Amino acid sequence: MSSKPHYLGPEYSNRFKDSSLVEAYRLRSPYPAGVFEILTGLITDGPRAVLDAGCGTGNIARSLVHLVERVDAVDFSLPMIEKGRSLPGGDHPNLNWIHGRAEDAPLNPPYALVTAGQALHWMDWDIVLPRFRELLTPKGYLAIVDTRELPLPWAGELGEIIKRFSTNPDYQPVNLIEELEKRHLFHQLEEKKTAPVSFVQSIDDYVESFHSMSSLSRHHMTAHTASAFDDEIRALLSKFGAYCRKVEMQVVGTVLWGVPESA
Repeated sequence: MSSKPHYLGPEYSNRFKDSSLVEAYRLRSPYPAGVFEILTGLITDGPRAVLDAGCGTGNIARSLVHLVERVDAVDFSLPMIEKGRSLPGGDHPNLNWIHGRAEDAPLNPPYALVTAGQALHWMDWDIVLPRFRELLTPKGYLAIVDTRELPLPWAGELGEIIKRFSTNPDYQPVNLIEELEKRHLFHQLEEKKTAPVSFVQSIDDYVESFHSMSSLSRHHMTAHTASAFDDEIRALLSKFGAYCRKVEMQVVGTVLWGVPESA
């Protein structure tokens, strides 16, 4: 079996400890409410405890904790956890923040559900998937959660700008589920999507949101390069009449679940 692509390695995942990236992370499009209805519907075992692996600032954990008995939110980035504690729901008494890697952090199983947002592709799959299997209750699932914005008119040109300014030039899109199933580490059962929901951002927040990406972290761009990137995005928006107004996106949430396996 081929090794995990190098552009998903620690050199790039460690950037989620950058303070500038952490601050920009709040500007990512939120999970639609329907995501949490799907997640709670997957819990059929007790205790109704959830592990949110690679939780970041807790965009899943802080909403889900109101619907279950307990959420343990684990992340290797202490700045992400510290930020998450300060956000709405971050101080909920049944939300336990755990600083450490999902691969080996001390945890409190069993869990009826393990959730993973936009972080599983950065983890050590050969270690973390078998561990999830051991942590789950007999009827528990691993749910992989994602959001995507429906294409905006400038999507094609935007992609070219991001590619030119990326500080991870070798990056290629990875079909995570295909990779995990090829390695016999995961068996997908089902997938559900939410209806699109509207998300409106100011131009400033929209531009800054791109700096929540590992490949566009301000800490790994010169001030000049970061400014040039921002200017190009603003110029692109102006071509479509969006400049000095707001950007309205249609956001779809996806929950894909199945059973983690041991290779």
